[in-house]
Amino acid sequence: MTPPRFTVRVRLTLLYTLLFAVCGAALVAITYGLLAANLPRITELTVKDGETPARSTPYGKNYEAPPADFVEACKSVLNGHPASDPNLLSKCQAAYREGLLVGAQTQRDATLRSLLWQSGLSLGAVTLLAGVAGWFVAGRVLRPVHRLTAAARSASEHNLSARVALGGPRDELRELADTFDGMLERLQRAFEGQRRFIANASHELRTPLTVMRASVDVVLAKPHATEAELMGMARDIRAAVDHAEALIEALFTLARNDGGLAVREETDLATVAEDVLDRIDLRDRRAHASLEPAPTTGDPILLERLTANLVDNAVRYNVPGGAVRLATSTVNGHARLEVANDGPVVAPDAVGVLFQPFRRLRERTDNDGFGLGLTIVDSIVKVHGGTLLAQPQDGGGLHVTVTLPAAGPTAPAPPCRA
Repeated sequence: MTPPRFTVRVRLTLLYTLLFAVCGAALVAITYGLLAANLPRITELTVKDGETPARSTPYGKNYEAPPADFVEACKSVLNGHPASDPNLLSKCQAAYREGLLVGAQTQRDATLRSLLWQSGLSLGAVTLLAGVAGWFVAGRVLRPVHRLTAAARSASEHNLSARVALGGPRDELRELADTFDGMLERLQRAFEGQRRFIANASHELRTPLTVMRASVDVVLAKPHATEAELMGMARDIRAAVDHAEALIEALFTLARNDGGLAVREETDLATVAEDVLDRIDLRDRRAHASLEPAPTTGDPILLERLTANLVDNAVRYNVPGGAVRLATSTVNGHARLEVANDGPVVAPDAVGVLFQPFRRLRERTDNDGFGLGLTIVDSIVKVHGGTLLAQPQDGGGLHVTVTLPAAGPTAPAPPCRA
């Protein structure tokens, strides 16, 4: 048999009630003790001058009330009867003192007993009211939690627009609700970005497939295709396959970066930049390199891809005969890579768009890539714990600065934003 399930509201109510009952019982006990200590214990009566104090029998089960005839005799003696017996008078006085002492003790005990019973009943009634009040207070305190639960239940992959939007004082529950709303907002942006990425990737992959299908259909439409036509079709299909392969490799690089670094080796950015300049096609662009040692720790393949993408972007989006400037250095204990070009003028508010997947500043042309180059750069920088700063130049072009932790134990890179 499973034990009964108590909700948080029930547990809070029981806790409030128990604490109130314990504190109330402690208050009753303190009050009873103080009153019992201040009420005098009646053990002896104070007598007038010249009288002998009569020691009384302690109040208890040994005391017995005097007979009725003795009481009547004492009345006549105490009223001043002339034939009073002196011994009888002494006995009557002693009996009077004894009765008075017993009565005072009885009154004291009755007072304490009455206080105890009345305090106990009052404590029970007030504890019951405290339990009812605790039930409502616990419900009010847990109301934001219920709103969080409702927002979490209504949130799904296809609907992340639900928000708690908790008002009131900025306490712990308000902070929790704001944190939850921020998490939902980040998830919503992530899912929307993922959907856009998938849609753009599908569109980019459809382009080479369309080219291959068109080339094949053109040749198949001819009953007797010549060798030249078949070779042309083969070249078109090969170019489309290369295009699709490059896109898939870029997407694979982005997906791999999400899992973190798998290789950590000491790499000099100056050596990487020199290898990239030797291998890349600069077309008619003029290269200006200032390569100083810039050791860092990371994946050499990814760092080479980062540098190649920046240089390729500087070459691709440049003016005819323009310059490509590449520099590496170590600044404040951090490895730095800088790439700049003489391309078209870039608006400051459009810089952030360049690092989004499949986004370009102008319409696509044959010389454009997939729109993933700078996105991959941003991903590689983040996975290496570095920062990225992109600034448009006054005369046109873009100046990109990558800051990575230097090789060995160093402080984290200063925050820079694109």
